[in-house]
Order: sequence, then C-alpha cells, then structure tokens
Amino acid sequence: MQVTVLYFASLREALGRERETLALPAAVTTAGGLREWLAARDAQGGEALAPGRALRIAVDKKLARPDSALHEGAEVAFFPPVTGG
Repeated sequence: MQVTVLYFASLREALGRERETLALPAAVTTAGGLREWLAARDAQGGEALAPGRALRIAVDKKLARPDSALHEGAEVAFFPPVTGG
C-alpha cells in the first residue's frame, strides 16, 4: 500500500522534510503501526516519533486514533498538539 505522509511544525524541522510518499510493508495497516514503523526506520524518526511523545495523527484530514485503518492512497499527517492563548 502506498501512502503520503505529512509532517508539521517541530516534526518537519526534526525530520528535515515536510512530506514523503511511501510504499508500506504489508504488516503496516494502521496509523499507529505507521508511526511505529517510521520511528524504527532511522534515528531521526526514532526520536521525533517516539512512542512517549505527544503527537496527533490525521488520516485524510480527519483526526485519527492509532488503531485507525490505512488504505491505498491515504494522506497521513503527524503533528504536535497545538496550544494557544
């Protein structure tokens, strides 16, 4: 399955890219699985996408949970929680 992954704010800066199109292994079928796979891919991803870090995930522009299913052509966005004031 192929997906487009978008990174926003501090994630974009930490990873040095704002988007990438990826062919996922067959075992990666959920948003949380994608995060784990990306974190295991390299040191930068491991730090930026570590399991303990607070991140939001959106699939096709809708907030998603880690168990949200992915599909061919999905757009998955990762971004830190936003606070305002």
